[in-house]
Amino acid sequence: MVSLDYSQIQELKKQGYSESQIQEAVAMYEQEELDRMSKTSSTTQGMSTMSPSNFATPPVDDLARWQLELNDILDRAEHMLSGDVIKHENNNIFWIRNPEPDDNPLNAKGVRLLMKILANYVNRNTILSDYTNKEIKMKVHLFSQEVNDLVFMKYDEIGMDNENKRKEYPMIVMMLKDIVHNAYSRAKLGGERESLRKAMNITGTYQGDPNAIPQQAQKRSFFGLGR
Repeated sequence: MVSLDYSQIQELKKQGYSESQIQEAVAMYEQEELDRMSKTSSTTQGMSTMSPSNFATPPVDDLARWQLELNDILDRAEHMLSGDVIKHENNNIFWIRNPEPDDNPLNAKGVRLLMKILANYVNRNTILSDYTNKEIKMKVHLFSQEVNDLVFMKYDEIGMDNENKRKEYPMIVMMLKDIVHNAYSRAKLGGERESLRKAMNITGTYQGDPNAIPQQAQKRSFFGLGR
């Protein structure tokens, strides 16, 4: 079973993952491990002389793809910019349209504009780069300034056509800034690339000896922690 301590959970949240996404990823990983163990057990029956290197390869490639998949972050941002609300039903969490759409701070054009800008920053090219802390601060500062000016200059055009909607303007800018900052933080000193490199090294070790990887190392390779 995979268990995360408080610091690991907080680190994942800083990277932009929600509580539900973390739980879903843990459940997915545990299920894959159970499936792998089940297949390994069936394969080894009557084949005790086989070397462990012939089987029991963990799904690290799939986990690496999950680590690099940023669509869920952008999807969540689009829902929030669109004014959608979260609904809880039968232990499920999902987004629904705002029952009072006239209160949405942005129109469809405004959402498309801000999402186009956000997608230029929250992508694999960003998180797999190598930035110093000074560079990250500079880039995020410039981003927040430009987005602030853009929204201010296009108030009416993007749907903020009354004073009540404009009250949400500072929070929207802050939300976009935090999302971009989290993406750049993953690239601090090449941290994301180093995490993936460790995951690939662990894969090679595992192919040689399935008992060679401590459980803690498997967790770090999955969640991109321990940098």
